[in-house]
Amino acid sequence: MKNIVFLSLLIFLSACSSSQDLKVERLNAGLDVIIDKNPGIKIIASGFTWCEGPLWLTGSKTLLFSDVPNNIIYSWSEKGGLSKYLTPSGYTGTKPREGEKGSNGLALSADGKLLICQHGNRAVAVMNSSLSNPIPAYSILADNFNGKKLNSPNDLAVRSNGDIYFTDPPYGLPGLDKDSAKEIPFNGVYKISKGKTVLLVDTISKPNGIAFLPNHKTFIVANSDAQKPIWYVFDIDDNDSIYNARIFYDATKEFKLEGGGPDGLKVDRNGNVFATGPGGIWIFNQEGRVLGKIKIKGPVSNCALTDDEKTLFVTNGMNVLRIRLRE
Repeated sequence: MKNIVFLSLLIFLSACSSSQDLKVERLNAGLDVIIDKNPGIKIIASGFTWCEGPLWLTGSKTLLFSDVPNNIIYSWSEKGGLSKYLTPSGYTGTKPREGEKGSNGLALSADGKLLICQHGNRAVAVMNSSLSNPIPAYSILADNFNGKKLNSPNDLAVRSNGDIYFTDPPYGLPGLDKDSAKEIPFNGVYKISKGKTVLLVDTISKPNGIAFLPNHKTFIVANSDAQKPIWYVFDIDDNDSIYNARIFYDATKEFKLEGGGPDGLKVDRNGNVFATGPGGIWIFNQEGRVLGKIKIKGPVSNCALTDDEKTLFVTNGMNVLRIRLRE
């Protein structure tokens, strides 16, 4: 009996790790230059509690991602496989803490250092060591606004001028919006500019994923609120002020059918937006037209493109997926 169970497990793991055909909904001919007719999908890592914040490191051909509840950043590469990269990644305190305490969104600063949204520390931080020699020692870049502690920075994007834009929903607080430790009455979108934390938007109920379009004068914010599953877009004027706030896409109808609200997103060099949302990965052009969808079972939280933009990595609950978009 034990041998049968063991053999079944091996067959299951083999099936999970093998390439599979993807279901792709092609809604516009523009998708054909982004995704081949028969792209493949593969589970490259599994067994986590909740994966988030994938970041592709071009120089080392390595993927970093967060296991948020377990306070760990992992690394994966084709050559080296999976390994722990950094822990603790989001909470460095000694007092036991409930809720999602680890790191979430990851990005590289203008000078190539690892930036981390730290749920547990309620901060945006930079790792002090090099990417090749990760050490859990951090400098805090932002942990308050006007003297009040941030909620739990979730995702971030770096503008071409070096400013760091980030979202601050309550997901790292055990009681979310009702948590007694919540000091700011809203969930904001901020930027870190010249050492100062500046509020940009305070009207999005659950700001989550954030990314810039290629001109770096427009950014998109995903709202992961079940009541308002919407992607919003904002322009930046020559004085760095925000204007022309508008809806990029309202996914209320699709959310009611499939669940899975807007979350993390990435933008390729042509302005195509890869956004996690109801049913999997949505692909928009930069005007907000839906080109198509990559259908994925289970929750999808974020994604990352390789430097050649031929491969997309997706954090999918307990799994990390690799999708070959084109040859």
